[in-house]
Amino acid sequence: MTEPAPAFIAHFLTHLEKERDVSPNTRTAYRRDLEEFCAFLGPYLGADDWDWGQVDRLAMRSFLAHLTRKGLGKRSIGRTLSAVRTFYAFLHRNDQVDTNPARTVGSPKTEKHLPGHLDRAQVETLFQAAATRAGEGKYTDVRNLAMLELFYSAGLRLSELRGINRADLDLLAGQVKVRGKGRKERIVPVGDHAQRALREYERVRDALVKKIGMGADRTACFLSQRGTRLSAKGVQNAIVGWLAQVDEGAGLSTHSLRHTFATHLLDAGADLRAVQELLGHASISTTQIYTHTSVERLKQVYQRSHPRA
Repeated sequence: MTEPAPAFIAHFLTHLEKERDVSPNTRTAYRRDLEEFCAFLGPYLGADDWDWGQVDRLAMRSFLAHLTRKGLGKRSIGRTLSAVRTFYAFLHRNDQVDTNPARTVGSPKTEKHLPGHLDRAQVETLFQAAATRAGEGKYTDVRNLAMLELFYSAGLRLSELRGINRADLDLLAGQVKVRGKGRKERIVPVGDHAQRALREYERVRDALVKKIGMGADRTACFLSQRGTRLSAKGVQNAIVGWLAQVDEGAGLSTHSLRHTFATHLLDAGADLRAVQELLGHASISTTQIYTHTSVERLKQVYQRSHPRA
């Protein structure tokens, strides 16, 4: 084979970028998974000169066994298999193969884990402590409170919060424009507490930009002390520090605030479809994982309250 694999993978990745508008992170994951697949196929087929059409169901099953031996979890194996399926669909549309062998094997079933989240008392403790610190006026503390409030108020992913620009925030209307997975945009309400924190943050942010001058990023919403868009690691470190004070050892992350947002809405009787739209989930089955937490809470209420429980 005169290196058709890298060439076809490159064409596929370009297709994902130009025609399907797939995010850079997803394209990187696809490339990594397909390179793993190619590295397996050469030794498996026992030849340097092979083509995509030689891969059959047995080869796919052997590849999944290979991933298992490497210690990959079911979720990672399922993601890799999905990448291979999508790639073969691309090859089939371009008349490079007759069939899609990745469709002949099923993805490993994964257990749905209940996400970690904060209860209402912990939320109050978290925001009271963060607000007290922000009251001292230090830039990073004011910024971190605004991020905490926005995470919980709008149920955002880390990448979504980091990607917010100043123009995306409309505090008069109480809403923010969010770019989610696949660069899909949605409008999400912003609560009163978050609005107040964001207004105070805008004040200290403007002062920082004025101090730094031409080198400051005037587009991004959340900035580092150097005036650049805050990195994903910077956001995570700022938030995790606060979450650890509320429940040390629980492994809470920025995503825990998104989980908390969804769980508290459902606990209060919010419609599942509405929560799906707020979270930006493509499938309602993804949103339904949060109903398990709410059902457990209802069971506890039932046990405490029903006379014949």
